[in-house]
Amino acid sequence: MTSPPLSLSAWLRYDAVLRLLPARTKRILEIGAGLGSFGALLSARYEYVGLEPDLASYEVARKRVSESGLLVNETAERFESTEHFDLVCAFEVLEHMRDDRAVLAGWLRHLRPGGAVLVSVPFSRDRFGPWDRRAGHHRRYDEADIVETMTSVGLGSIETVVYGFPLGRLLEVVRNAVARLDREQETMDERTARSGRQLQPPDWAAASTRIVSAPFRLAQRPFSRSRYGTGIVALGEL
Repeated sequence: MTSPPLSLSAWLRYDAVLRLLPARTKRILEIGAGLGSFGALLSARYEYVGLEPDLASYEVARKRVSESGLLVNETAERFESTEHFDLVCAFEVLEHMRDDRAVLAGWLRHLRPGGAVLVSVPFSRDRFGPWDRRAGHHRRYDEADIVETMTSVGLGSIETVVYGFPLGRLLEVVRNAVARLDREQETMDERTARSGRQLQPPDWAAASTRIVSAPFRLAQRPFSRSRYGTGIVALGEL
């Protein structure tokens, strides 16, 4: 398949996601599919359903996964399915939720018994900065934070992978610089709605971001247990 237009940061994240995807997975529900770039990759390998409540993002995502998956313009709270999923995933979503534990607990109803939840969140409380505020984040997470959050809703066997060093650190500096120039006055909900559309590459740059990110995807792997990354992916089993 043709690579979807992932940002450099998203390629780094996807590399970490692949390391934790359970081998037994067949059916995936993605909550907060954004523009559908992850959905396009996942739907090529699994039975895939993506949820995206923001209409502008949904219209783009629907086209990107239309050949092999299903996109629904709905929230996880309102979505109903006759079947349960092997894996519920949400990438860069929990940090937008005021009560992240309540939201995460609600997602479990979409899982089959023995299923798993896979999430990614921004890493390190100490680096909460201008871009986090601009994007509508309530928090960043240390490893202990995301493990405790997942454990508190009944998930176990938690595994984590830190990603993003060294390229992610440079990209974070750039994002914070961009955010400092932003003078728009928006609510947290408005910031969250537009966050998935910010600083995203155009379709014509898809191959370029994949190629440029390739050596950095390899370079970050030795640091997957370090404190130097910019994001963390966590897997928990029901």
